[in-house]
Amino acid sequence: MINIILPVDFGEKTDQLVDGAVKFAKEVNGKICLIHVAPTDIGFAIGDMGYQYFPEVEENEIREELVLLNKINQRILAQDVDCEHILKQGIAKDIILEYADLKNASYIVMGSHGRSGIYDVFVGSLTKGLTKSSKIPVLVLPIHD
Repeated sequence: MINIILPVDFGEKTDQLVDGAVKFAKEVNGKICLIHVAPTDIGFAIGDMGYQYFPEVEENEIREELVLLNKINQRILAQDVDCEHILKQGIAKDIILEYADLKNASYIVMGSHGRSGIYDVFVGSLTKGLTKSSKIPVLVLPIHD
């Protein structure tokens, strides 16, 4: 079976991305390996006393993201596509590429909003970075408003 890495960020276009990935997985008889990469600085805040770490904030955020990830996993399984999911913390590009290697994946599926300029510098940088660094094809699905 073909393993397809599907990174999600729970943004407003996640549903469209998942729908496209499910369609692709059905076409190639693939399994979706769903991944969310949380930043490592979730529990940190800057205040009057400088940097402070609040582990309960990080724990709550991770717990909420796992619930969201599980819902997407269940939604994919309900469409008769094999799926597993994982949440990791770190630098998204590195974690996604490591996961693709671990899963011996054939594809990484990402979304593109079709914008350019300064928006692309910040939001499209992960897709761009994966496209440049990946040893496997990165399928970029157009996601439109």
